[in-house]
Amino acid sequence: MRDPARILVVDDVADNVEILRMRLRSLGYEVAVAADGEQALDAVKADPPDLVLLDIMMPKIDGLEVVRRIKSDPTLPFIPVVMVTAKANPKDVVAGLDAGGDDYLTKPVDHAALVARVRAMLRIKSLHDQLANLNRDLERKVAEQVGELERVNRLRRFLAPQLAQAIVSAGDEKILENHRREIVAMFCDLRGFTSFAETAEPEDIMALLGEYHGAVGPLIRKYEGTLDRFTGDGMLVFFNDPLPCPDAPERAGRLALEMRDAVRDLAVGWARRGQRLGFGIGMAQGYATLGRIGFEDRFDYTAIGAVINLAARLCAEAADGQVLVSGRLAAAAEAVAVVDALGERELRGMARPVAVANLQRLK
Repeated sequence: MRDPARILVVDDVADNVEILRMRLRSLGYEVAVAADGEQALDAVKADPPDLVLLDIMMPKIDGLEVVRRIKSDPTLPFIPVVMVTAKANPKDVVAGLDAGGDDYLTKPVDHAALVARVRAMLRIKSLHDQLANLNRDLERKVAEQVGELERVNRLRRFLAPQLAQAIVSAGDEKILENHRREIVAMFCDLRGFTSFAETAEPEDIMALLGEYHGAVGPLIRKYEGTLDRFTGDGMLVFFNDPLPCPDAPERAGRLALEMRDAVRDLAVGWARRGQRLGFGIGMAQGYATLGRIGFEDRFDYTAIGAVINLAARLCAEAADGQVLVSGRLAAAAEAVAVVDALGERELRGMARPVAVANLQRLK
């Protein structure tokens, strides 16, 4: 609503218009006038007022039809209309209110009653406009949130949930640009899966992988690891990117041991079906280059570096049930797990022997 409020006075009698205009202007309101129904409708559409004082008996279009059109026009904002007329019969009052009038005054108009009605209608107009603004703000915020959720859901089809959320929160995709950061990398896969897949039916393979992924996936989410990729039975998970994770070694250790125990439980059922599979994990801590690879319609977020290779080699070295970690990571993981040092081992692809330890159980 404007300040001062703008009031449209509609009456075909010039003296009536002038009396109302003088009274309203003395109260500080801006006043516009119309001499008949057609002029009134044109004025309302051209510049909607905050309040209309409307006579009923007018040439061309009477006041009842005018108020009906105002109230039924979806392009107009809420405009209170007070019927101001010499028709004082109760039936006329009912007709005016039924047509859409918000209040009814009879002529000759009492000044005090006029002032009270005008102020009451403008209070209603102000409250209605405030509510309309709040509704618009709410609709805008809901639309923004829905758009954000849709964007997150689209990104989650290809990216880890943490990465998708980080992109949306940042408002751009700079987080996907190549950068270097220290991470904890974890490789894991099923022992004996290749032999199993060579002889099993495709439906059995997919069913087993579904059980496997269904067991470890929620654990990865629980510890907020970034799932880089699935490669059949193998997967790469890393910590401390894209979201900083100061306790990355501890989280990785807890995740690895819970994953091992979850797959061990699954393996009992697999064995009953003649599917004898084990599970091994390799983890290392060090610097990697992380960023987006792929093309416009399909990209992945991945980590590349010696730490990734070391985790993969430790995974290949791990026996069923082992969680092999590099020496540096073993020291950090001691805060949450019982660590068994295994000494140095020659790992394929590594130029030098590597200090290796096995995480046995959580403390």
